[in-house]
Parts: sequence; C-alpha cells; structure tokens
Amino acid sequence: MAESPAVGDIVKNITDDVKILVQGEIDMAKAELAPSAKNAGVGAGLFGAAGYFGLNALTLLYIAGALGIAALGLPIALGFVIMAVILLVIAAILALVGRAAVKKIKGLDKTVAEANASVAAVKGAVSRATAAAKAPQIEGRVVSERAALRDTFGRSNGSPR
Repeated sequence: MAESPAVGDIVKNITDDVKILVQGEIDMAKAELAPSAKNAGVGAGLFGAAGYFGLNALTLLYIAGALGIAALGLPIALGFVIMAVILLVIAAILALVGRAAVKKIKGLDKTVAEANASVAAVKGAVSRATAAAKAPQIEGRVVSERAALRDTFGRSNGSPR
C-alpha cells in the first residue's frame, strides 16, 4: 500500500499552491487593468486639453468684452468673440471624447470572481486537510470514521458487541 503523505508535506503543498494562485491572481489583475489604465490616461489627457482650450476661450472672451466696451466699435471685439467661440467648440468636442474614453473604464470583475473562487478552493482544501489531520489513525494511515468504528466495534452498523 502507498503511504499517505505527512501533514508537513500536505501543508507545504498547500502553501506552494496558494503562492501560485496568488501570483496568478496578480498577473490577471495586471492584464485586466492595463486597458482600463490606458483609457483613463487618454480620458484625463483629453479633459486636460479641454480645460486648456476652455481657459483660453474665457481669456479671449474677457479681452473681447473689454475691447467691446472700450471701443464700442464691434469689428475688433467681434474677432475676439468669434475666436473664443471656436475654442469653446473645440473644448466641448474634446470633453465629449474624453468622457467617452472614461466610460470605457471597467472594474476588476473577472479578477474578483477568480479571487473569490480561489479563496473558496483554499478554504475547502484547508477544511479537508484539517479533517484528515483529525481523523482516527490505524496503523499509521488515515481511515474514515465508519471504518474506524467497524474496526473498533467489529460490526458494520457501528454498535458495540
């Protein structure tokens, strides 16, 4: 008959398996986060550009308003207003594109589900290992409780002789 592994070997195997599982979870999280991080970076850059153009447009609107009041001749001020409107349109377009990129950001749904499954598997393995370690021993091997009762009492129903 083959010998059952020692408890120390079982614990070492479980530890090694947990290390492999954790490294796999980390690798999967990295792979899942990479596209979301890229989308977040693009969206943030576009929002930054939209803010830049928006501030430039506001500056031009302030200058145009000041020149319009001062001169009361619309040709110079009207040029500033037209330029400001163009910059605001560019800012709006960039903001909408940035918003669409940010909406593409996804959570770690697959990684969380896999991690939960791994935790459940490890808990089950620990539970089985604990049960095996606490099981009755006969001649150095682990046996089921029913077999231990049968050997102890000599009957298959578990009642004493």
